[in-house]
Amino acid sequence: MYKSEFDKHIQNRTISNAFVFFGESHFLIDMYTKMLTNIEDANIVTFYHDEYDFNSAKAHLSQGSLFGDRNILIIKSEKKVPKKELDTLLSYCDKNPDNIFVYAYYGNDHKSYNNKKTFAKSKAMSVRFFHPKEYEAQNIILQIAQEKNVNIDKFTIAHLLKIHNGDVALAANEIDKFRVYDREITTKDVDSLVYGLAEINLDDFIQKLFLKQEYKEDLHTLLEHGEDEIRILNAVTAAITQLYMFNIYIRVNGAPNALDILGYPAPGFVVEQKASLALKFKPETYFQLHELLLLSELKMKSAHNDKSAILFSSLIKLQKLI
Repeated sequence: MYKSEFDKHIQNRTISNAFVFFGESHFLIDMYTKMLTNIEDANIVTFYHDEYDFNSAKAHLSQGSLFGDRNILIIKSEKKVPKKELDTLLSYCDKNPDNIFVYAYYGNDHKSYNNKKTFAKSKAMSVRFFHPKEYEAQNIILQIAQEKNVNIDKFTIAHLLKIHNGDVALAANEIDKFRVYDREITTKDVDSLVYGLAEINLDDFIQKLFLKQEYKEDLHTLLEHGEDEIRILNAVTAAITQLYMFNIYIRVNGAPNALDILGYPAPGFVVEQKASLALKFKPETYFQLHELLLLSELKMKSAHNDKSAILFSSLIKLQKLI
């Protein structure tokens, strides 16, 4: 089923106690997972990606609670849980209505989960979440703002979403910044506090920089649109730090895990791209890059220095190091 049908079940209190969430919007998958498992005093076990263990998951749902609390199992993974194992876990929810099981699948192979026959033998609800439409995104952000006592109207929310190219997750993360204001948030507040990475296309610029491609035209565009040299430098530093985190994690564990490294699940192609780039540089190179950028930032913050000249010089040196 789709989100609209599932929402009606929630409103009518006709939902099951077992759910398979999948689709394009990881934000909505996470939002509904949290909504349905946020139960006081529940006995919750969550498995992230490679942590999943069938016997442990089965044991959690099959055991009785000593204090009469509900047993909740959450599995979050880009890999599919084997069908037989998934059917077994779902069956424990059919047998015990006090159990709750949410399987949040972040992968791209939606075909089998989109088929109604896949879970026909159980009471599980399979829900596909697409990226929310514009009005849906605005309502989601408005609801989050109201929960956090942030006074903001839909026009300002639309402006916030535009800055982030409609990315609900990024817009939602900005709401906390406005909690300091005891008044209605305006578009000027958004402009002054929100740093829209999507709007200025910094990711493409940084990608070109690291791949030793021509980046000067992109840099000129960023500066012409009023971007600050120190912010650009800090964005490059943050990107290098993130790559170094990928590098360390892969060398220790053998493979990348976006949730562990970034704190959230990322699309497979993004993880592969970052992992491939991260392994191109040696640990010594990362040290040299950080040293270069931190010294450059210090020079920029010194009085009467030409920030643009320092930025260009730093980026030329950066490409030579890599």
